[in-house]
Amino acid sequence: MFAYDYPILGLFWSMLMFFIWIAWLMVLFNVIIDIFRSNINGFGKAAWVLVVIVMPLLGVLIYLLANGDDMQDRQVSRMQSQQADVDAYIRNTASSSSGVAEEISKLSELQSSGVITAEEFASQKAKLLA
Repeated sequence: MFAYDYPILGLFWSMLMFFIWIAWLMVLFNVIIDIFRSNINGFGKAAWVLVVIVMPLLGVLIYLLANGDDMQDRQVSRMQSQQADVDAYIRNTASSSSGVAEEISKLSELQSSGVITAEEFASQKAKLLA
């Protein structure tokens, strides 16, 4: 083979095969995970897993041809759900942070008007920031 006549090409060939193998494992595990996340009944999931384990290359190819669109739809809906959760968390955190800032400014106004002392202001501020 030409690649083994030159050592550097042998190294590149080995690296290429390694990265293709890693990509294959990623596809294989994504398919197996999708089989368990799908709404197929138990016997259908068992059959698909058996096909993918017994004939990995052909099984994954058949699964992707048969369920590729559904696989993509499930992944998109899962990502949209995760994005909605992150957005809700950020909104909640941002509103609570601005709420703390508003409370501290109110406490500062109360201290400047003489309603509370500096020690009371410091203790209330420490409670809010904790």
